[in-house]
Amino acid sequence: MRNLIDVEAAEAHLRAADPVLAHLIERHGPAQIRPAAENPFMALCRSITYQQLSGRAAGAIFGRFAALSPTGTFPNANEVLAFSDDQMRVAGQSRQKVAALRSLAEHFTSGDLGDHVFEDMDDEAVIERLLQVRGIGRWSAEMFLLIQLQRADILPVNDLAINRAIMQHYGLGSMPKPAEVRRAGEPWHPWASVACLHLWRSQHVEVPG
Repeated sequence: MRNLIDVEAAEAHLRAADPVLAHLIERHGPAQIRPAAENPFMALCRSITYQQLSGRAAGAIFGRFAALSPTGTFPNANEVLAFSDDQMRVAGQSRQKVAALRSLAEHFTSGDLGDHVFEDMDDEAVIERLLQVRGIGRWSAEMFLLIQLQRADILPVNDLAINRAIMQHYGLGSMPKPAEVRRAGEPWHPWASVACLHLWRSQHVEVPG
């Protein structure tokens, strides 16, 4: 099992290591971690559904997609493979997302992905495994690590809100490049995930993914 988020320990480290984070923690109070989904398959279906959509629209589509299962519970991978394209399209999924959801379900039914596959994998190995799924990019994989697996040291260098927060709070004249994000985040390790929670909150955005 990899290092998981301990908010109290993380915030003690961040206060001592970075005056900017110390100020944000003082202003916002302790970070709140969104509860993980019931299982990794549900979390990744949610991630695919929410891509490039507002939270309200994506939530409605995700609810209709979940309701396709006749069991009254969230569809499992075999059920998703049994759904027709038309069923998923009527629920609101785009053609590209239907293809991505099928790819995800195939990876779960093959055993390449599963409820316990990730437990002994390091962060980069999880990302590499998830990148094999159609429609899942590095950012989505990083959000899965941070939110679903609650890994402690995730820094999504291409996250727009994180970049905007770094530009604002660290006095940059323009949006930071990935190398600048990594440099700003050096003091945060091994608790970069909690730093990200505070940076998101400073931009008044919900935790994405």
